[in-house]
Amino acid sequence: MIWFDLVTPKSVLFFIPIIKQIENKGRKTLITAREGEGYSEVVELLRLHNIPFTNRGEFGGACLRDKLHASIERQKALMEFVSLYNIDRLVCLCSVDANRVAFGLGIPVINFYDIPLSDHKENFKKALPQARLTLPLSNRVIKPFVVPDDIFRRFSLDDEQIFSYGFIDPVIWLKDFKPERKSLEAILEPYKLDLKKPLIVIREEEYKASYVDKHYPILYDAMQEIAEQTGANIVIIPRYESAYLKAQFSFVSVLEEKVVIQHLLAYADLFIGGGGTLNTEACYFGTPTISTRSFISHYDKYQIDQGLMEWVNTKEELLEAVNRMLSKRYDAKAKEVFGAMVVDVEGIVKAILD
Repeated sequence: MIWFDLVTPKSVLFFIPIIKQIENKGRKTLITAREGEGYSEVVELLRLHNIPFTNRGEFGGACLRDKLHASIERQKALMEFVSLYNIDRLVCLCSVDANRVAFGLGIPVINFYDIPLSDHKENFKKALPQARLTLPLSNRVIKPFVVPDDIFRRFSLDDEQIFSYGFIDPVIWLKDFKPERKSLEAILEPYKLDLKKPLIVIREEEYKASYVDKHYPILYDAMQEIAEQTGANIVIIPRYESAYLKAQFSFVSVLEEKVVIQHLLAYADLFIGGGGTLNTEACYFGTPTISTRSFISHYDKYQIDQGLMEWVNTKEELLEAVNRMLSKRYDAKAKEVFGAMVVDVEGIVKAILD
């Protein structure tokens, strides 16, 4: 039995085709997840895609002490649960809790990871906490081509333990996705927006994540001026709770339901994102994309170099980029860049099962 621990929305989307391929080969899978107050996106996605799972443990929130306590409790819960099964190996996106449990129980660990450093160079002082706590425990690491192998060697892995694939992660679930205008309209219908106006979609940074140093304020500081200068419909996809966004920004629409947000990203006139996955998805569709993330990762840098995304560091830079990039499409460039990427799910599954 192959154990998958899915603790982020991205891990759900990324592993769905891999899990299906493994199950098609007659192998059984066991899927665990986590939830928590203000953090239900993972389990909502699993339910949306009809993926059976078992919930064990919670998200600890922003406080380090709470994170540690939640992690310890989740490790205990996972240990008791997976001990009931005959687990061949663990597969995850560097889930700290699952790595610790698997390593302690002698279960081989296969980690996927596209962001070992909060830096697009090779400054090892910027190694992320998840990387430090998981990659050295790996029996194998599987990663996208944009991240240099040498970074993983510095985490004490040998060359034969490192497997690369030729695409950026979101392409695995976007390659067969077809955006639909009617789906966009259905998503926005409850908000009674004038769809003749430009649409700006916004996603916050993962400011509660352990790899983010601080709550980066430039997006929030610029929100009012963005609305006034563009006259656009602004839709925010909340990262955590939504109540404070509604209270602070009464002039925007805060997405409440769990929907297929790729329709929004594909038809938006501009996407402003403080994370990584949705930024890449917007770039994939040729939507003009501004990154307000507090750092630039390797895959961020790749998309910036390809002319698909811009990174801003101040409120003034953000406002200038919004006015310049609104409704400017990059469809041809996106097709050229992402169309050249090969998604070899069979090769990835082979690297997992070998």
